[in-house]
Formats: sequence, structure tokens, C-alpha cells
Amino acid sequence: MSAPSTPLSPSVWARRKDKALPTLSLSAITPPNTGTADRFPFPPSPSSVSPGFIIDANVVVNSTDLSQWISEAGPLSEKTKGVVIAASKDKIKEIAEQLEPTVSGIPILSLSVPFSLEKGAPVGIPSSSKVPIALSSIYTRKTPEVVDALKWALEQGHVVDVDVQFDNDESAYESLEDALGKASENGKENSAIILSNILPPADDLTLPLVKLINHPTYRAYQAHTASLSLIPNTYIKFIPPSWQATTPQTPAPGGVKQEDSSEKKAWKRRIKMYIGPALEAFGYQRIIFGSSPSVSSHEKSSVGDWYELARESFAELGIEQEGIDAIFYENAKQVYGSIRK
Repeated sequence: MSAPSTPLSPSVWARRKDKALPTLSLSAITPPNTGTADRFPFPPSPSSVSPGFIIDANVVVNSTDLSQWISEAGPLSEKTKGVVIAASKDKIKEIAEQLEPTVSGIPILSLSVPFSLEKGAPVGIPSSSKVPIALSSIYTRKTPEVVDALKWALEQGHVVDVDVQFDNDESAYESLEDALGKASENGKENSAIILSNILPPADDLTLPLVKLINHPTYRAYQAHTASLSLIPNTYIKFIPPSWQATTPQTPAPGGVKQEDSSEKKAWKRRIKMYIGPALEAFGYQRIIFGSSPSVSSHEKSSVGDWYELARESFAELGIEQEGIDAIFYENAKQVYGSIRK
């Protein structure tokens, strides 16, 4: 796997954004069927590579109570060194006033406060919060107001979670790139854009993988993921996808050995197809793990199920310990740990 990439300065990004970009072939994701098994490097066992610590950068709640998250996380909660709390707009004021820096022994790295990109710079950011504040927003299309709002947030040094909600086509990706590129021109060094629902993007599970590899939506994802990686201080958050399906059950390692269900196998194959181009473009140092679907999503996913599915998928792609630790802990610590109250 290629070394972690470094985002370019805005002026260099502007010159490079139209350059022809590499794509990842299906052979990089699955081993050859015949004749070369002895030469194909086997990935590490999924149970042999596990992060030493966890930061869950997307915990969606409706109160300051983490009991449901802890129940779903199981043993995972014991090595969790921080979470980023997200909530719906109607609950955020109440949570901001009551949230403590540590809940049930788990540090709260940040509270993600929603604001509308269409309405410009946010107002009413909670000033009484005991934990650092990040901003979150839903992106559907580029407008002058959207660019101005993002520009304001980055110039103020904010970390902004951008929940991307659009169809995966060329024009939508190009508009997003243009909006982020313009907004990040004068961003502070500790500011960051964190894109959700890009890895994995919305997808149609009825489309077979053999057709997906050459499908226009996947080609657009490959090319534009690479382009997005050139924008300074841009990360992607790896959260449960909007696939109109519940995350399949995934037993944790160390328990009774069970054969993966056909549904789980299908999910992992599809997930790895999307992880591959993201790793090529962003490197493992700009991917951040989160266990909850986005606030705008209606999908269901258990913390433990998504963690195991995510960890196994990265491990089966040959990501070594350093990369696993970065994705599941170090990157979130660096980004959200830089926020000041």
C-alpha cells in the first residue's frame, strides 16, 4: 500500500485537480482466481491486527447517556480513549449544557454542533459547553452561501464535519471539490474538513460487484476521491454506509469461531472496493473511524458490528499495525485533540 499522502497547498491543488488520476483494479482487492495463488501475498489474519486503543469519532446520541453505546461496544469500550458526540439539532442545546468531559469513564473529545451551510456563519454556538466544540453540517450542493459558511468556519480554526448527501455523479463531485477548494484557501492550520458518506458512499446493493467495478458511479468515486485528497486539511470519516440495510452481525474475535454469513462476506467485498481507492488517495493518516451512521441517516448499525466489519476489512487489505492504529485512534486524536474549548 502506498505511503500516506500529504495534502497540497491551495495553489498547487488548483493546478493539479484536473490531472489524470490512477484507479484501482479489482485485482488489488481480491486475489486471482487461478494459477497465481502461490505468488499472491496472503493478507494478515483479521484477528491478528487490532488497534491498541480506540477513538470513536461518530457517536450519535439523544442525551448525555452513553449506556447504549457501551452496551453495543462491549469489550471495545474498555480500550476506548475518547468519543466525538453528535446529536440532532433539536437536542444539541440540552446536551451541550449537561455534557461532562468524561462520561462513564470515557473522555469526550468533542461535541459536534450542527449548523446550516445555506444560512452562512452559524449563530448560537454553545458557550457554556464543558467540552470542545466542532461544527457539523449537511452538504447537498454548492452555493455561494455554502462556500462562505465553510470559509468562515475554516478561517476561525474550526473542525467541520461535512455530511455529504448527493448522488454519486461527476457534476456533484466536481461541485463539492470546487466548494471545498475555495473554502480552504485561507483556513487556519488547526482547521479541518472531515467528509462523511464518502467512505463508503451511498450504493445500490443489488448491483453485482463485477458490474460495479466498471460502473460510472464507481469510476466517479475513484477519480474524485483522489481529487478530494488534494485539498488541504481534508479527511474522510469511515462510518456505516447509507445502503438501505442494517449492518450485518459480526462476532468479535476471541469468541466461538463462526463462519461469516453470506451477507457479511458481501459487505466486506463491497467495503474493500471503496477502501482501496481511499487509501491510495488519502493514505491511512487521513481516515478516521466512527461507529454511528450520520445524523441524517435512517440506517441501523451496532457499534460492535461495524467496528469488527471495519477492522477486518482493513486487515484483509494488508494494512499493518501502524495504519490500523492511525485509522482507529491516532488520526482522531490529532484532529479533535487540537480543538480548544
